[in-house]
Amino acid sequence: MAQWAVIIPADRWATERLFHHDTLTVAGLLGVQPAAGDEVLLVAGEEVPQVVALGTVEAAPARRGAHGVPELVVTYTRRSFDEPVPADELKLAEAVAEVDEELFRRLAARLGGQSDRRTWLVSLDLPIEAATPAEAVRQFWSYVLELGPAELPTFVSPSDDELAMQAFVLGGEANLDPEEDEED
Repeated sequence: MAQWAVIIPADRWATERLFHHDTLTVAGLLGVQPAAGDEVLLVAGEEVPQVVALGTVEAAPARRGAHGVPELVVTYTRRSFDEPVPADELKLAEAVAEVDEELFRRLAARLGGQSDRRTWLVSLDLPIEAATPAEAVRQFWSYVLELGPAELPTFVSPSDDELAMQAFVLGGEANLDPEEDEED
């Protein structure tokens, strides 16, 4: 079994931070042959690499995507998107590169993401004028699709501490206090 580092493309990284996916598909494999079951360090940032997750190769890269380009499918085994591990010692010239086992183990051991799970309350509240409840729901989903996570703040708090509510926009904490904006 080999160990690999895979760079998550910047546009895909933005999506990975916003939505929960079980797998990551990376296109453009040239000359590398990861095998099913190989271990993977998932890396964000090409200039300053940071390990953000671990995974395993789901299938050999025989799968072809758009334009016949080979694709690699990686199944997540551990995520640490909010507390990445700096990986300056990774010198990656390609999007997919084999990594020395000792370096792989050292970086993987530093990766968090296995903390105890807890229950969170997540909400999105929109005032909607409508003639019926069903129409209000349709308008709600239309707004969600149209505006999305870039414009709609989502509120999250631990289920046992609703007063600790925080607003998030684009997967990151956001300050929605207009008084603080005026002071800046």
